[in-house]
Amino acid sequence: MSRAALLVLADGRFPAGGHAHSGGAEAAVKAGRITGAASLEDFCRGRLHTAGLIAGSLAAAAALGGDAVALDAAADARTPSPALRLAARKLGRQLMRAARATWPSEELDELARRFPKGAHQPVVLGAAARAAGLGAVEAAYCAAYECVSGPASATVRLLSLDPFDATGVLARLAPEVDRVVDRAVEAGRCAVDDGVDALPAGSAPLLEVRAEVHAAWGVRLFAS
Repeated sequence: MSRAALLVLADGRFPAGGHAHSGGAEAAVKAGRITGAASLEDFCRGRLHTAGLIAGSLAAAAALGGDAVALDAAADARTPSPALRLAARKLGRQLMRAARATWPSEELDELARRFPKGAHQPVVLGAAARAAGLGAVEAAYCAAYECVSGPASATVRLLSLDPFDATGVLARLAPEVDRVVDRAVEAGRCAVDDGVDALPAGSAPLLEVRAEVHAAWGVRLFAS
């Protein structure tokens, strides 16, 4: 296993399309839920323990070689918002393009054939990690960190938040990211052994509701 591959996959400059998505931050800013570093931290913490845990678990299971079709269906079931499902598949398709160019693999080719319009992004992320020679832990870290780093980066643009303050939020959340990853990897292993019903299904209703509202906006800075 090359740990350097983890740096490539987790790098914000990896051309996987994440820069175009705010992880719900744009809608939260407009609703007055994010106004500065403190409220950004609250938002990211809630997202980490719900959407982040689910994404990390899916990525871990995929990295372990779990059934991608079953994992994708599980991701669909855990994403009530049609707008978020669409965004997840668009991100998955873009990530697949980048991953296949970077780490060519028959497993990625097969996943791309099964889902020509894109599988859910965490499932593709886990498959990409596997192709890169990484394991479940690394895949879960990528998913969990992306869950909080996306909104933090977006808020710098949306609110002109000081980048130092946004980075401080990520640093303070680091111990919680570690704990979420531990839970995600355990859940991913259980899903491979016992089926996808073992995956967590934490709910974040406001993220889902705001995603639908955000999708209807005429003018948006971010796609989701």
